[in-house]
Amino acid sequence: MTETHSAAAHGDSGPEVARLVASRVLDVPDFPKPGVMFKDLMPLFADGKVFREVIDEIVAYHGRDTFDVVVGIEARGFVVAAAIAYATGVGVVPVRKAGKLPRPAHSVSYELEYGEATLEVHEDAFTAGHRVLVVDDVLATGGTAEATLDLVERAGGTVSGFTVLLELGFLGGRERLAPRPVHALLTV
Repeated sequence: MTETHSAAAHGDSGPEVARLVASRVLDVPDFPKPGVMFKDLMPLFADGKVFREVIDEIVAYHGRDTFDVVVGIEARGFVVAAAIAYATGVGVVPVRKAGKLPRPAHSVSYELEYGEATLEVHEDAFTAGHRVLVVDDVLATGGTAEATLDLVERAGGTVSGFTVLLELGFLGGRERLAPRPVHALLTV
């Protein structure tokens, strides 16, 4: 494992924040399959001081009064969403993989490189006009993010922002989500 190079780090909140995130990302070669360089954010989550700085930056970027609830995308997005919700005093809503929610849910299916996936959110997760900040750990091809943003809107929420800790820019997720704005703390 190696640390993600942080010297030329860049992101939507500036180079200092990008370097901070990069300093806590480990590269894990050949995971989950040969040829893939997995970006492990667990060291960032485990460092209380850095995790707090990252959450504070996300809150400062969006402002405390621009969203009514935070959506976290399964699974590491839950960690980020819960921290932002706590810091701002709003609720948190999980977007889960199919079959994980106990009550009636809206669902959306989308294509993956190797098949199809389905995400769900409870039907009563939002009231009409609820402003929703959607967060996740990583933006790759944008399939999961696009499905989540569509699901939030279908369930009655209004997406007020979308933030990720790490964007894999070479995979084109930002372009796929256009014209929706993407806020990435670190883009590699």
